[in-house]
Amino acid sequence: MKYLFIHQNFPGQYLHIVRHLVRQGGHDIVFISEDNPNVINGVRRVRYRLPREVTDKAHAGVRDLDVGLMRAEAVAKAAETLKNLGFVPDVILGHHGWGELLNIQDVYPGVPVIGYFEFYYHTEPGFDVNFDPEFPMAPQVIPLVRAKNTVNLLALTNPGYGQTPTQFQKSTYPAWAQDNITVLPEGVDLVACRPDAKAAKHELVLGDVRITPKDKLITYVSRDLEPYRGFHVFMRALPRILAEQPDAHVVLIGGDGVSYGARLPSGCWREIMLKELEGQLDLSRVHFVGKVQYESFLALLQRSNAHVYLTYPFVASWSLREAMAIGCPIVGSQTAPVEEFIKDGETGLLVPFTQPDRIAEAVLELLTNKPLAKKLGKAARAEAERSLCLETYLKEYEALIDRVLQKHAGSEATVAEQKPDRPRVLRQDKPRAAKAVQTKKKVVVKAVKLAAPEKHHSAKSAPKTSRAISKSLNSATKGSNTKAVSTRRQRGKA
Repeated sequence: MKYLFIHQNFPGQYLHIVRHLVRQGGHDIVFISEDNPNVINGVRRVRYRLPREVTDKAHAGVRDLDVGLMRAEAVAKAAETLKNLGFVPDVILGHHGWGELLNIQDVYPGVPVIGYFEFYYHTEPGFDVNFDPEFPMAPQVIPLVRAKNTVNLLALTNPGYGQTPTQFQKSTYPAWAQDNITVLPEGVDLVACRPDAKAAKHELVLGDVRITPKDKLITYVSRDLEPYRGFHVFMRALPRILAEQPDAHVVLIGGDGVSYGARLPSGCWREIMLKELEGQLDLSRVHFVGKVQYESFLALLQRSNAHVYLTYPFVASWSLREAMAIGCPIVGSQTAPVEEFIKDGETGLLVPFTQPDRIAEAVLELLTNKPLAKKLGKAARAEAERSLCLETYLKEYEALIDRVLQKHAGSEATVAEQKPDRPRVLRQDKPRAAKAVQTKKKVVVKAVKLAAPEKHHSAKSAPKTSRAISKSLNSATKGSNTKAVSTRRQRGKA
């Protein structure tokens, strides 16, 4: 099979399926993305660049569309180069969020596209906008939220098939579009993310942080520490927790940026909350460790006595799935994304998002009621084994691709039967046309890098077409400095 993946941050949500296809062998896998140092052996990469920055003169409502259309053009040019070199994929998989797939149908009109639909924005109650009464949205911003769906709407009306990881995310899309979107639950590596009964018996060291076997550990994880993930309300729950549990330590993983919601004019939410709670926290027991290596992340969760996961009605984080697989006793927010994973009193404790006292009560219950914490942790792991198994996810992913290929083949055959026969037109200027294409090929190739598979992959496992493409593009980009580093899991949603 020939696969073309498209995602601006290689490999994004496609890490597991790409690795799986590489392990199978015999596939030709090409990935179009922006440049980054990540490498997966056996995957050829084509990198693109945006031609310019978004202009500040553009209306705020069309800036996302402006970037999306630039990405669409850049990706289409890269794909055109691949096509000129003889690469025609059997299927295209990509993320619709950044507009990269908008023009791909023009390059490969007969190839089925499976697009990742992540979230459709809403301004009515029940979703992220105006969910938190502390941060009401200004009326003039409401139309800009609706405008953020422009790329979404173009993607929904383009040919192709859709996928999304949760029922909640599917429910955000218009009813008329949902029949074409398949829910494909994302899996977790249950071997890497597993409970460790011995973790509490040893001292855990992370930089300057030391958690002894006598300490109780509370964990909180987010890509960035911000209101969308409940950082502000969790911080307000800490004074009570620390006062009632003098042997408790809190480790917060996450950066100081803003991944979701409005940007701050200055500073960060960590500084804001520390100033608000000045004098109320024992800062010797509250540890901000920033973004950590994946191994450290796993070790912290394996040691955790209570893991807190809070979110607006928005996209659920991978860290929630991993915490379940590790068997953490979880305190989660009573919001739709979390309720799809956690059942209150069965696989975790659910609390109102905006009530710090209720968050504190649930955490304290887990810290003081060991039988309950153990029961909930075991149940969370069991649920992960049932519904978040990575191997099951990969099998279902392949099944989805097979269904799409069969459905597409059937629809193509139907269209072909309905078309009248057309007489062939013989071109008299064939040599000139061929020369023009060849010239165009040379010009475009110079702007494209395509990393060949690592040496340990045998030539036998690489299809002939892919070897030809690799040879052509490697020749065109000879002398380019391509970094090869070990690839760790991309945490697209923390």
